[in-house]
Amino acid sequence: MNISELLSRNARKYPLQEAIVTEKTRLSYQELHTKVNQFASSLETIGVQKGDKVVLFMPNTEEFIISYLAVLRLGAIIVPINAKLTKREVEYIVDHSEASVLLVHEWLFENVSSIEKEGLVLIKTGKPDGLWRSFATLLDGGETKEINCLLTEDDEATILYTSGTTGNPKGVLFTYRNILTVAIMMCVEMEMKPESRILHMMPLSHSAPLHLFLVAGLYVGSTHVLSPTFTPDGLLKLVDQEKITHFFGAPVAYLFTTKMPNIESFDLSTMKYWVYGGAPLSQQEVQYVQAKFKTNSLYCVYGLTEAGPSGTLLLAEEHEEKAGSIGKRGALGTEIKVINEAGELAQPGEVGEIILYGEGIMKGYYKDPVKTEEAMLDGWLRTGDLGKVDKDGYFWIVDRKKDLIISGGVNIYPKEIEEALLGHPQISEVAVVGVPHPEWGETAKAYVVGEIEDVKQECVSYLNGKLASYKIPKLYEKVEALPRNATGKILKHVLREQQTGVVS
Repeated sequence: MNISELLSRNARKYPLQEAIVTEKTRLSYQELHTKVNQFASSLETIGVQKGDKVVLFMPNTEEFIISYLAVLRLGAIIVPINAKLTKREVEYIVDHSEASVLLVHEWLFENVSSIEKEGLVLIKTGKPDGLWRSFATLLDGGETKEINCLLTEDDEATILYTSGTTGNPKGVLFTYRNILTVAIMMCVEMEMKPESRILHMMPLSHSAPLHLFLVAGLYVGSTHVLSPTFTPDGLLKLVDQEKITHFFGAPVAYLFTTKMPNIESFDLSTMKYWVYGGAPLSQQEVQYVQAKFKTNSLYCVYGLTEAGPSGTLLLAEEHEEKAGSIGKRGALGTEIKVINEAGELAQPGEVGEIILYGEGIMKGYYKDPVKTEEAMLDGWLRTGDLGKVDKDGYFWIVDRKKDLIISGGVNIYPKEIEEALLGHPQISEVAVVGVPHPEWGETAKAYVVGEIEDVKQECVSYLNGKLASYKIPKLYEKVEALPRNATGKILKHVLREQQTGVVS
């Protein structure tokens, strides 16, 4: 089984069932199947073949879905990347993945229009431009005859790039088995069916929206409603108008939406699974969201890209007593435990590292066997998260072994920001830490040592174009020196402890 075959199967079983809904388009499974064949045919004509890497730089659009499935239909490896990345970040991924094709949506084209690389095929939606071919022309010119994908579950399918603490993104390589394992998990745990209507507002370049909701919905023949961006008003309107049954979002998506003054004018009663992940919601936040959304159907999922993602889930009925926890069991097909520094099972209440086991875990980091080996422990994935188990068997995240910041459900790695800021000629030292934020969960704050007067204005201006906007800290503080231990290591916990309250 492979992902392309899921589409072929649904086109045979549910030819008239709505597959894709956008603001302007409604495609049945048969219509989507035909378009995927057409685009795959044209990609094949221009030389795309099994094992080639194709970078997909698009928001949640019809073209994203067609491109994603067409590339996989040819046996090539799809590399979806965040629509907010800068040209420099896109170029790094194109080079590191050894991509042969770059597919770009016209909304993002200006950002990467000057990219050129020998042997790299450039395709954009909208009108052609210089070396850039037209997506529409390729789509319309392709043959409708079905292209059979004969790949097995052990074949490589996808590379998702996740920023590393070294400053450069790491490519997480998945096989079809990895992806289908977590997709089936979500189908079972969240009861996805052909009648389900799934709303995609979080970026499909991320593992949870892509594997747990898009591929899972394809597995059972659900309808996928796409929105290029998240807005609170858009969420409410689409749930009401499209009778949505499943939605996944970062906690901040829910918290922002609760502030809509007209929330009670929308019919949200069709929603069966309000799913959130990336960070927990507190007991108070859970109660507030439940009241505003008039629902008891909140579900928390915990995992990480390298795990598929798969990990644990906190069920709706468990939120009353255990909100803030990540649940008491591994999701279907996944095992979880906490180990101490000796590698032994941690006792209840003892803090240790959370590790995961299951067939959803990545094949490895692309072209990086050393980091792959470091991430694994006897077949288990080291999450880098510190956690503990309470007396009732529920798992709780205590801290992050590394300095990862999760802001609005999006991972931000401080070292990447620090290295960028250290390129400024007037900055001698910098440390970035996460500080509490009432809506985003956390936000990044930079402590800067250097000869700068207006530190925030100067740093933001310097980072623009070097980092994606979501990675640029919103908070800055100029300090005389950074706290260090006897060996010279920066003591980031001291900086965090200076934050006595929640930043508004």
